[in-house]
Amino acid sequence: MPNQPITTDPPPLYYLDNFQQALDWLQTRYADLLTAQERDFMRQFVLLPVSSRALLVRLIMRKGPHFRSDRLRYPEIGCIPTAAGPLLELDWLSDSQPLDAEQLGQLLRREELAALLPAATVRSGRRKPELIAKLAATQPQPRPFRQWCPGHTASLFTLLVGELCETLRLMFFGNLGQGWEEFVLAQLGIFRYEQVELGPDSRGFHCREDIECYRHLHRCRQALDEGMAAGEVAELLDEQRPDNPWLASRLARLQFNLARQLEREEQLEAALALYQRSGWRGARQRQIRILEKRRDHVRAHALVQQALAEPEDDAEMQLVLRAERRLARQLGLPPRAVAGKADSPRFDLVLPGPHPLGVELAVREHLSSDQAPVYYVENSLITGLFGLLCWEAIFAPLPGAFFHPFHSAPADLHSPDFHSRRPQAFDRCLARLESDSYRQHLRHIWRHKQGIQTPFVNWALLSEELLEMALHCLPARHLQLWCQRLLADLRAHRTGMPDLIQFWPQQQRYRMIEVKGPGDRLQDNQRRWLDYCARHQMPVEVCYVQWTR
Repeated sequence: MPNQPITTDPPPLYYLDNFQQALDWLQTRYADLLTAQERDFMRQFVLLPVSSRALLVRLIMRKGPHFRSDRLRYPEIGCIPTAAGPLLELDWLSDSQPLDAEQLGQLLRREELAALLPAATVRSGRRKPELIAKLAATQPQPRPFRQWCPGHTASLFTLLVGELCETLRLMFFGNLGQGWEEFVLAQLGIFRYEQVELGPDSRGFHCREDIECYRHLHRCRQALDEGMAAGEVAELLDEQRPDNPWLASRLARLQFNLARQLEREEQLEAALALYQRSGWRGARQRQIRILEKRRDHVRAHALVQQALAEPEDDAEMQLVLRAERRLARQLGLPPRAVAGKADSPRFDLVLPGPHPLGVELAVREHLSSDQAPVYYVENSLITGLFGLLCWEAIFAPLPGAFFHPFHSAPADLHSPDFHSRRPQAFDRCLARLESDSYRQHLRHIWRHKQGIQTPFVNWALLSEELLEMALHCLPARHLQLWCQRLLADLRAHRTGMPDLIQFWPQQQRYRMIEVKGPGDRLQDNQRRWLDYCARHQMPVEVCYVQWTR
């Protein structure tokens, strides 16, 4: 499977080679899940002439399903009608597919559309949508392209195996967000991926029902994005009960998003029921908010007590403590005694501005010096060091984590059990911090993995200079604490970190700085990071900026 950069231009039929390799991969790993139609497609595909196979792959990779022959220009394929012949015989393409006026309008230029209407009805300057509407009103019946445009020299080909090939793409990538272009992007070195050992069980789907479930969830998500009412989409999900943990997680997230939309639409009863079914992180807190809004304070308070007894994360704890204070007032209960938080020190600056590149860079320029340089690192330095230190654990070849050679992250990265599935691997990574060897290890990973796609390391920001400064000034204990916090909730905790970091290399010390411009205030995730750092005696401050008039 190609995944290393090539030093010359790709061969003319690179896309055909890549597609065939994907089919071979699927036959090796998914033979037990392929339908008779899919197996027949793979068998007949290799028997086609090279030009026909190349044309089919080109069409699969383009937005379709309708293609004008005069817009298909591929020198390596040659005569397009000749290449299309065997595909037409197999009914993989059609040259007589009926089109309505709207579909036809997407294929014709404005002047071509105007030629299909009586000249007296076409006013000068009429826009293309108006011409399509006029054509639809006068000729509403679908008909093949050659009947719409009998004098046109081009043919129209319609791809009939698009859905089948989309299913094959889904099986290969484990998602519909990646496409066949991943092959050539990797070959050209535009994207590089970590080489993870993939065994026969390295696949995202274990039964045909998994594939159909994914496609159904995808269609529901598309329907919501395209404007279908959230309640109607929710009804389409009623029968979904996937056994696959990965798909169950996708379902829970979609249910949560639907519930949020229902809540915005003030359909509170339906939203409450869907939050209860979802179980997605944050669903319990939204239930509390709805119950408060409905003035069902007793049920809301009971749910708060559940959350306080077993909070899903510190974000929920932060929110339910606020809810408990509100509900205590409503129910006449004594307020809970809350331990005081260590406030981060603040300092104020008055600077010329506004700065054209933002308030953070204005503060950086003001504070930075040769003896104490300041770097803009928001969310990138700590996560980058974590990504380097824990590289082996993140890319450990666990079943269900990697399905193909083009993963920038494990598929279960944001699953609640991501850490618990790899405890020993992460323990080994963090154990390096117990000796000075971790510095050399991070340098080694930084050099040898440079540019590889990863969810944690921003290679453009984490320069060698910044890395060396961090390794020199940051205590290993602080790095360990940051890694532990990230592992507690990778999705939530990778944001909200301070904007700037200042180093004093001669003294081997540092401070992090959260910057707030005029009228700005700390967000909840920022408050949680500041509180965490303060509780562990990490040097962090908040800088409030006002501009000079």
